Amino acid sequence: MTLLLNILWFIFGGFAAGLAWVLVGLILAITIVGLPWAGAAFRIAGFTFAPFGRQVIDRQAITGRADLGTGSLGFLLNVIWLLLGGWYIALVHIVIGVAQCVTIIGIPFGLQHFKLAIIALAPVGKAVVPV
Repeated sequence: MTLLLNILWFIFGGFAAGLAWVLVGLILAITIVGLPWAGAAFRIAGFTFAPFGRQVIDRQAITGRADLGTGSLGFLLNVIWLLLGGWYIALVHIVIGVAQCVTIIGIPFGLQHFKLAIIALAPVGKAVVPV
């Protein structure tokens, strides 16, 4: 079922959304200042291409120890991300998710947009894992 949902997601907007995140990651990587956020943008892009059957969790929960992205530096990077555009990206995902949840068929896709909104708020120090 997750394969079918991922295929439908990919065809009906997931490809365009994932491609947009790849473009954002490339732009962040080109500007040396945006390099700390480029990895997070590429992680979100991979998640956006096929979100069904996967979830986003803190990287510290997986490794059991803190690293640069999960400590105070990661918190600072997430605050900067949130202030400079993360809230806007999350708001867009919430609006699309609500619009898709209006129909019964769109509910699974709307829920995926809500997951994307959560990771768009604070992507540094997160990991995407299978459910």
